[in-house]
Amino acid sequence: MNISSTSVARDPEGYLLDLSDWSESLAQAWAEEKGLTLTPAHWEILYLLRDFYQEYQHSPAMRPLCKAIAQKLGTDKGRSIYLLQLFPGSPAKLAAFLAGLPKPDNCL
Repeated sequence: MNISSTSVARDPEGYLLDLSDWSESLAQAWAEEKGLTLTPAHWEILYLLRDFYQEYQHSPAMRPLCKAIAQKLGTDKGRSIYLLQLFPGSPAKLAAFLAGLPKPDNCL
């Protein structure tokens, strides 16, 4: 895929192979492909996810994602319904994808 003349390698499911290739413009382009417009609420979760990955070296599935968000951003934002509104379908998978992280292990 080319974004701003930069080619990024992805796995068969579309996740980045080299996490350092991630950028906000790449996330924005992928979000638009998925029919999403990224708001400050989305970015807050994406950056929290990237911090989580740096600390633990894995992308969290839904339950640990909700727990991490609740601890950092409050219980209102750490609810699955909130995440489903931001990232429809499978929030943990979609958010990890947009954050340029590997697919969470427990997500199909």
